[in-house]
Amino acid sequence: MLRKWIAGVVLSCLAQIVQAECAGKNLTAQMDPAALGALQARTDSAPFAQGNFWQATRGDQQITIIGTYHLDDPRHDATLAVIGPLVASAQTVLVEAGPEEEAALKAHLTQDPSAMLITQGPSLMQQLPPEDWTRLAAAMAERQVPAFMVAKFQPWYVSVLLAIPPCAVAQLDDKGGLDFEIMRLAEAAQVPVRGMEPYDTVLHIFGQLSAQEQVEMVQNALLMDHAAADMAVTLADAYFAQNSRLIWEFMRDMSLTLPGYTPERVEREFAVMEEALMNGRNRKWIPVLEQAAAEGPVFAAFGALHLSGEEGVLNLLAKEGWALERLNL
Repeated sequence: MLRKWIAGVVLSCLAQIVQAECAGKNLTAQMDPAALGALQARTDSAPFAQGNFWQATRGDQQITIIGTYHLDDPRHDATLAVIGPLVASAQTVLVEAGPEEEAALKAHLTQDPSAMLITQGPSLMQQLPPEDWTRLAAAMAERQVPAFMVAKFQPWYVSVLLAIPPCAVAQLDDKGGLDFEIMRLAEAAQVPVRGMEPYDTVLHIFGQLSAQEQVEMVQNALLMDHAAADMAVTLADAYFAQNSRLIWEFMRDMSLTLPGYTPERVEREFAVMEEALMNGRNRKWIPVLEQAAAEGPVFAAFGALHLSGEEGVLNLLAKEGWALERLNL
């Protein structure tokens, strides 16, 4: 798996955290126009590359779909004004993880701390070379996490934390992002909210990695720590431009600058990552979406990176006979 970028993808696909007002620059906006044009052309070659808001219909069944950005941002207000009536009129609201899944995850972590913490064997401090541990301790201190706690975290979790800019840490205990706002709208309208996948999906994905692979994730995340705020800004700007697929292709290009990474290695590792984090989950979501739609109108909300691509949710629905229409925000 392309460990250097997986934390960034987790933020765009999985993590439920809040973004503070971070100062950073849009990295794609700094690109040479010709290079940016080539990047956008490759982005646009994927099915359903543009757009966050869609409607799928098949016969009298209907699914309204919004690709979400999991972090808080004032630009969500305009989106909520448009989708609010559709959420309220739905029979069911589907999200990646609903209230039941969140409660189950908390219970699981209470019963089995080893899912997030190193409960036996060498600590992370012992697994890392001294110079990397020193850099990690300093980086996590900026995120208000003391070194003695970092040493006990599972490495994959540390790599996710490193993807969060220090400026965003202060609000981590708050719930924000478009997903949570949609759940609030549904609760206010008394519309049932259901999760689309088991509560332990993320734990299962990372649990398949070896200890060494997880340590490499931390080391590679440290290499990009200086650009964490820039990546957060770049991701957010692409999302609100309804161009989230661009981030995926941008990360692919950036990975070619890593020591030892050839185009063949990048393609191989991106394929593994796309299957684990997106495609495999997308395929499992289709029957969930269809079953819910058989019961009445559905409003579905999930990370925007799940929309596009050959095995994106939209293309998979199209293959099942659903007609797709892009809606205006």
